[in-house]
Amino acid sequence: MTQDDIIAAARACLGTPFRHQGRIPGSALDCAGLVVAVAEAIGADYIDQVGYGRVPSENRLALALEGQPCLARVASCLPGDVLLLSFGGEPQHLAISAGPTLIHAWETLGRVCEHDLDARWRSRVVQIYRFEGLA
Repeated sequence: MTQDDIIAAARACLGTPFRHQGRIPGSALDCAGLVVAVAEAIGADYIDQVGYGRVPSENRLALALEGQPCLARVASCLPGDVLLLSFGGEPQHLAISAGPTLIHAWETLGRVCEHDLDARWRSRVVQIYRFEGLA
């Protein structure tokens, strides 16, 4: 598995409609569902968690990422990394870094999208995780 494989798996989901707790690429994904879909596509051992609210609370997203056997917390961002983001308060959003862009299921746009990882979005990143076993 390479960074390119991760990004290709995320890009394969572009345009998928946003749906809370969605887990079906091409039909319905939320931000966590996108990470699940990418992990499945690259054959990573990812433990899916469902039953969370529209705005995850009790630091649930961070705890879910910390418990993943296929992810390791890292200090700096590379393409293919999983980004944990906050819009104020505790983290409540996930995205995949594609270098100068990020890919995420964004409810505001109603679909999986890719756009610049500009200063505004970089300021929202609170933690970075990398799939283990990159070649």
